[in-house]
Amino acid sequence: MTPQKIIVAPSILAADFSKLADEVRATEQAGADWIHCDIMDGHFVDNISFGPAIVDLVHKQTKLPLDVHLMIEHADHYVPRFVEAGADSITVHVEPEAKHDVEKTLRQIGEDGCRAGLSLNPATPFESVEPFLDKIDILLVMTVHPGFGGQSFRADQMEKVKRAAEWNKARERKIDIEVDGGINAETARLSIQNGANVLVAGTSIFHTKDYREAIAELRGK
Repeated sequence: MTPQKIIVAPSILAADFSKLADEVRATEQAGADWIHCDIMDGHFVDNISFGPAIVDLVHKQTKLPLDVHLMIEHADHYVPRFVEAGADSITVHVEPEAKHDVEKTLRQIGEDGCRAGLSLNPATPFESVEPFLDKIDILLVMTVHPGFGGQSFRADQMEKVKRAAEWNKARERKIDIEVDGGINAETARLSIQNGANVLVAGTSIFHTKDYREAIAELRGK
C-alpha cells in the first residue's frame, strides 16, 4: 500500500505581512502544498485577522491551492466572497456559536466549486461532526483553541484524529484529516502516526530561517 502523501499548509497568519507576497512565494518555492488562510471576525474567536481582499492578494501570488478556514459567525453569508477571492477549499465550524446551518453551508461551498471542510474546537466532541463526515472533503481538528498563534499543542485531540482515520478506513471515499495548532516536527509526527495527512503550521515555518528545511522536517524527512 502506497503511503499517504503528507500535505503541508503554511498558515500565513504567522507570516511577515510587510512582505506577504514574498512570504507566499517563498513557501511555494520551499515545497509547500497548500496555503492556509485563517479568517477571524472577533466574534466567533477573540481575534481579528483579515478578509477576502488578502485572500485575493495571496491568490495572485501563487498557484498553490488556498485552504481558507472561516473562524467566523454566519459563514454562509461570507462564503461567496471567499470563493470569488480564489479559495480552493473553505472550512467552517460545527459549533452552534458559528450561527449557521452547517449542512446547508457545506452544500453551498460545494455548489460554488470549492472543497468543503468542517472544523471542531478542542472542547467540541467528535460526535458533533459525525453526521456530516460523508458531506465533507476535509475534517480540521483544532489542536489548540482557535484565535491566536503560538499556543501549545493539545495531544488529547489525537483521539479525534484516530476516530476520523477509522472512519476513512471503512469507506472508499476518503476525507483529508487536517490538524492545526502547535504543529512542529515533533507534533507533526504524532499527528501523522494517528492518521492526519494535512499539517497546518505557522510559526514553525515562518519563524525559521530555512522554510524548505522546516517543511521537510514536518513531513518527517
